[in-house]
Amino acid sequence: MAHPYDEAIDTIRLAITGTPGLLHVGEVAVRGQRWRAFDSAPPDLPSYFAACCALYAERECLIDGEERLTFAQVHALARQVAAGLITHHDVIPGSHVGLAARNGAGWVIGYMGIVMAGGVATLINSFWTGPEMADAIRDVGCPVVLADRFRHDALAQAGAAQHTRLILLDLDAPIEECLAPVRGDPEIVTLPQLGGDAPATLLFTSGSTGQCKGALSDHRAKVQATLNFAASALSVLTLAQKQGEPPPPPPATLLSLPLFHVTGEVVVMLQSFAQGRKMVVMRRWDALEALQLIERERITYLTGVPLMGVELASHPERASFDLSSLSDLAAGGAPRPVEHLDRLREGLPGVWPSFGFGLTETNAAGTGIVREAAFARSDSPGRATAPLAEVAVFGEDGEQRAAGDLGEIGIRSIGNVLGYWNRPADNAALFTPSGHLLTGDLGYLDEEGYLVIVGRRKDIIIRGGENIASQEVEAALYALPQVRECAVFGVPDTRFGEVPVAYVVADGLDRATIDAAFKDRLAPYKRPGTIIFSTQPLPRLGSEKIDKQALRARHLAEMA
Repeated sequence: MAHPYDEAIDTIRLAITGTPGLLHVGEVAVRGQRWRAFDSAPPDLPSYFAACCALYAERECLIDGEERLTFAQVHALARQVAAGLITHHDVIPGSHVGLAARNGAGWVIGYMGIVMAGGVATLINSFWTGPEMADAIRDVGCPVVLADRFRHDALAQAGAAQHTRLILLDLDAPIEECLAPVRGDPEIVTLPQLGGDAPATLLFTSGSTGQCKGALSDHRAKVQATLNFAASALSVLTLAQKQGEPPPPPPATLLSLPLFHVTGEVVVMLQSFAQGRKMVVMRRWDALEALQLIERERITYLTGVPLMGVELASHPERASFDLSSLSDLAAGGAPRPVEHLDRLREGLPGVWPSFGFGLTETNAAGTGIVREAAFARSDSPGRATAPLAEVAVFGEDGEQRAAGDLGEIGIRSIGNVLGYWNRPADNAALFTPSGHLLTGDLGYLDEEGYLVIVGRRKDIIIRGGENIASQEVEAALYALPQVRECAVFGVPDTRFGEVPVAYVVADGLDRATIDAAFKDRLAPYKRPGTIIFSTQPLPRLGSEKIDKQALRARHLAEMA
């Protein structure tokens, strides 16, 4: 049987999403298949923003340093950005408009303005180097890119201005000054009517080939995936009230995850509009600053990588802060180790953990497990996130596996992406005939529907929530003429979850030379912290490919 807490949540969710529930779920026919969908959902992101900002008009929406903006103010500024993009920068429906910046109020309003103008918000990984960002922009074709000062300069130095218009958003300036280069008069512009089928966003993900790919979503997928998370949050809140918990403070969260990540974008930012939840900007993660903001802004909810919660719980100054407002601490990426949960219990009593498994390609939808169940099932990222997501496991033959059988995990949801931009071969392999998106992760579903992940089919390393394609790092090593062969793989790390390690067979090469070569080619998070120089050839499989599994096992044994 499912955990009793999950059974209670199921009952409440059915009441919310059934007839005549607040978020009634029906079916829609899209792309030749039928999908579960919220009947009353706004058709697109502009309609979604308009409805939410009208409902919560006077509530605080964005806090960024000294800047404090209500939902009504944020929506008004976003309409001005949309008007400016149309009248001053020639954005039309379907234009790919890049957004390359750290977290800030200007990022959120810029995103809103792009989609309200009909543009496709193309979210650039701000951890990348200038050349990496320029390559991604060139790959998907962005005639316009909004960038903060650091990324603006990095893109300019990389020559991006030759093929795109770079617009500076000074996120350190007051918001009206920050947005001045893209503001226009919405009273003299008719904003486009879009609908669910219109393209909405492009997010980049590292594939097994090592080359980033732009994952394209339509407006329907973004809105439906967001409301799927909102339905779960409402179910948890309703159950807490039934169990006699006191009314919580007004909802508030930290924008601590990068907003170009699907979790920061959908789970945190977009969902906050549905809940009328205050968003407090963090430019970069710092545990002490997070403790200060939780106390000052009465933060109720925090999403991050598992490490963030552990750092809060074990911070030497933790006892100096009133964290009584914080009730939920969510994470994704890889299941929390049991010792992490023990440290959360001890250091953050009264704060409930939750965990989820989803991808950029699924708009974060997949599985989830919360509160009491998350403590009880630390081995699992939960069951399919009802009501929209379905999870199945597939064998090499493409057939769906029974409970307990190992295979590739597939996620089916109307929130899934349309596919990768200009990648027909990848798209052909991405979906099953039933509409499940194949994740590249291996696992199984137990008899109660809980997912257990055992590994990854794709050769991807996840360091602190960042995807690293090992082939990309290997390509950077092979660019050095001294390197005869190399292999890059991930190993467990208590701080980041996983970190890359490189084995290199080379003539006359040292670490300093490699570091210098990596400086302009790879973002810092992609660079191996450990590089081992070998004088012997690396182990090979019968196919003559380097046997990374054997090499990794040997390395872990030596570490132990």
